[in-house]
Amino acid sequence: MSKALARTLARRAGACLGADVQVADLRRLPGGASRETWSFDATLPDGRRLPLILRRDPGGRTHDDLTRAVGEFGIGRDTERRLLEMLAPAGISAPPVRFALSEEEGGGFVMDRLRGETGPRRILNDAAYAAARERLAADCGLALARLHALPLPDLPPLPDLDALTQIRFWRGMLDHLDVAQPVFEHALNWLEDRRPERHRRVLVHGDFRLGNLLVDETGLVAALDWELAHLGDPLEDLGWLCVRSWRFGGARPVGGFGDREALYAAYERAGGGPVGRREAHYWEVFGTLRWGGICLIQAFTHLRGLHRSVELAAVGRRVTETEHDLLKLLDEGG
Repeated sequence: MSKALARTLARRAGACLGADVQVADLRRLPGGASRETWSFDATLPDGRRLPLILRRDPGGRTHDDLTRAVGEFGIGRDTERRLLEMLAPAGISAPPVRFALSEEEGGGFVMDRLRGETGPRRILNDAAYAAARERLAADCGLALARLHALPLPDLPPLPDLDALTQIRFWRGMLDHLDVAQPVFEHALNWLEDRRPERHRRVLVHGDFRLGNLLVDETGLVAALDWELAHLGDPLEDLGWLCVRSWRFGGARPVGGFGDREALYAAYERAGGGPVGRREAHYWEVFGTLRWGGICLIQAFTHLRGLHRSVELAAVGRRVTETEHDLLKLLDEGG
């Protein structure tokens, strides 16, 4: 399969670049349960190499089958491509798109492979990223402010997800799974009773956190994996970045590398608008509940035989971590 894929990529890259191209070092990157990511180099006749990434839908059944049973918020591959095509020219931290593959060619799109690190453990611990860690919270605040300022009429059609819509989705998911989850039920009641008024409606990345952030020695390079992009409350992105599970053992509340006030201040300075602390806490609670729900989905995808996977089963064991985090956050929020 990889040989056929390499031939297809060489032909399409050659047409894009106007030269005979060979594909080297084609390999599938780990992760990406909802969308495959392949890394390769397009080698030009003069020996130069252009580093590229292919994003495409996986073959066969995946854990998305379970999500489709109760509603699917993720955007399609073509919508993700159209979104990325407008982000980089608008100054948003995202990789530029080179070309798309037709359905006959297997589908997907190819974008530049930017230099940097995505591994949370290395970003949080390696000496090479010490300077980047000091400015990363501010970089994230700036990047999110720019993202949230994009004019909505320019965007491709995206799901419109306010707090209540998403609360109803997760209630439906728990009903569909038919398992007792009293902490999640309590959190959903808390979220429904305290949901903030929706003052702004912006483009939300939907998964802006370590693991999806490309970082080099100077700071943030780009945000990756845009398949959960939607219209929503801007503080949803800020709250998600502060969820404890995305700190990967780091001590500081923003991704393990920074403080909330640095994130909020940079966001406000860049024109993102005021960050209400109560509303930010609300979306941190919501993000924690959402991650716990995703863990449940992945566990039951394995348990119900939709896709047997030790990785999915292991992620399911993290449900208890999110329950613990939720109880602490709910106690803090009153």
